[in-house]
Amino acid sequence: MIPSRLGSQGARVRERLRDERNDRRSLTRSRTNTRQQLGEESSQAQSTNLPHEQGKQGGQPLQVDEEVNYPCLNHEGCQCDRQARRTEDVEKLINDRLRNFKIGGNFEDALRKEVDQANSTPFTAEIEQAAPPKRFSTPSFTHFKGDPESHLKHFKSVMMLYKANDALMCKVFAMTLLGAAQDWFHTLPSESISNFKELAYVFTKEYTSYRTIKKNPDHLFNLQKKYDKSLRDYIKRFKAERANIIGCDDRIASSAFKRGLPIECELYRELTISPCQTLVEVFATAERYAL
Repeated sequence: MIPSRLGSQGARVRERLRDERNDRRSLTRSRTNTRQQLGEESSQAQSTNLPHEQGKQGGQPLQVDEEVNYPCLNHEGCQCDRQARRTEDVEKLINDRLRNFKIGGNFEDALRKEVDQANSTPFTAEIEQAAPPKRFSTPSFTHFKGDPESHLKHFKSVMMLYKANDALMCKVFAMTLLGAAQDWFHTLPSESISNFKELAYVFTKEYTSYRTIKKNPDHLFNLQKKYDKSLRDYIKRFKAERANIIGCDDRIASSAFKRGLPIECELYRELTISPCQTLVEVFATAERYAL
């Protein structure tokens, strides 16, 4: 069985070598034909561009003193050209391998750096090692959406019972950050945060430009009901804008709401004839007309 198996393997090897030899011969023959064709085209192009002038007698062209150099098509020239081309191919392959190696190395270094950064923490060892209180369960939070002041107020109100526990406040606050805010958190220097006050300060400092700008009550008089929009849309926009105004008087808000309505609107006529006492009554009347 063993000699028979070796004999079959030897036959397959000989057949593979014969196929490779035939492929090399075909490739060499094709390259030779291509070079000969290119040489003939080059010769024809140069002969066409030579300055021929017809003589006055016999119609023979005048002699040209310039020597025309035709491409070398002998066997030795082909061998040299083939060898030079192989050398260029090898050099190109080596350069490509080196380039891929460098790119791969840079990618791996960047990946390791990103993983290390994701595992890093700005908290001190005291905060990291502090255990949460017994029976503590993480409450539901609204994740940070851009306004640091509003987010801190929301967080402190939810964590009111644990505000004296700095370690817990710091760890839970980090859970309320997502996306770019979470990436920013992991870029803080290691062991740079030792209490919640420091964390709240750097957080507010980083995102203070995203804070919602509070508007003046007079801003409400710029709001108007659009003709192509419903009354409910106007009520919704007005309530949203008023929420950004601190200490807005109900009488000013009621007057601004009525002024934003078209004169021909039935709600405008009712608010003019029977003025409401509070802004809540104004919104209740408006909701009745919006049905």
